[in-house]
Amino acid sequence: MDLGIKGRKAAVAASSSGLGFAAAKALAAEGVSVAINGRDPDRLAAAVEQIGPGATPIRRDVSTPTGASAFVEAAIEALGGLDILVTNAGGPPPGTFASTDLDAYPAALEQNLLSVVAMCKAAVPGMQAQRWGRVVAITSVTVRQPISDLILSTTARAGATGFLKTLALEVAADGVTVNSLQPGYHATDRLLALNTDLDAVAKAVPARVIGQPEDFGSIVAFLCSEPARYLTGAAIPVDGGAYRGLL
Repeated sequence: MDLGIKGRKAAVAASSSGLGFAAAKALAAEGVSVAINGRDPDRLAAAVEQIGPGATPIRRDVSTPTGASAFVEAAIEALGGLDILVTNAGGPPPGTFASTDLDAYPAALEQNLLSVVAMCKAAVPGMQAQRWGRVVAITSVTVRQPISDLILSTTARAGATGFLKTLALEVAADGVTVNSLQPGYHATDRLLALNTDLDAVAKAVPARVIGQPEDFGSIVAFLCSEPARYLTGAAIPVDGGAYRGLL
C-alpha cells in the first residue's frame, strides 16, 4: 500500500531506541524526512546510521515541557517545517499507591503528560495553518487496563489520552488527525528492565508472543498516512490481545 507520505517531515520523540526508533525507521522507509531524538549522543548516532540519510539527530531531553518544546522547535528548523509529530517518552519509575510518595507525581506528569501537551503546542498550529497534519502519541495499554505497580505511568498517560481526544475534536476540521497507540508488551529495554521472566510474560498474552518494535512502527506509519485521514480521536491498543475489555 502506498501511504502517500513520501516527502513529508516528521519529528519523533525519544526515538534513539525502542518503539520510538521503530516508528522513525518505519516513517523513513516511506520516504519521510525524520528528526529523531535522544539524550545519549552515541545511541543517537547509531540510530541515525541504522535509519539512513533521511534521519536528522536532535539531542534534547523531552521528559520536561521545556525540553519537549525545544525538540519540536529544533525539528521544525532543521527540516524546514513539520507534517507529522510522534510523541513519546520513557516511563517513570514503577511503584504502587502505597509505595509511591506524593512528591513523585509532578515529575511523572511532566514526563508523560505535560511533555505531550508541550510538543503539540509547538507543532499543531503549523499543521492547522497548512491544513494537513498527523499527531500520533505512544502511550500504554495500562491506560485501559492498569497494572498496580505502574501507577505513575498509568496516571500520567491517562491524562495525556484525555488531552489528545479533546485536541482531536478541535483540529479535525483543519485536516489534522490526532490518535494514540497503546502498546502492550514489546521487546524493548523497558520491558527487560521491568520483567525477568519473558517466557512468563509471553504466556500471559493471548497471542503468546511478545510484540516486535518493527510491527508497532508500521502501525504508527499507517496512522500518519493519507489512507488514515478519516481516523482521528482514537486510542488503539497494540498488545496481542492483552486488553480484555469490550470498549
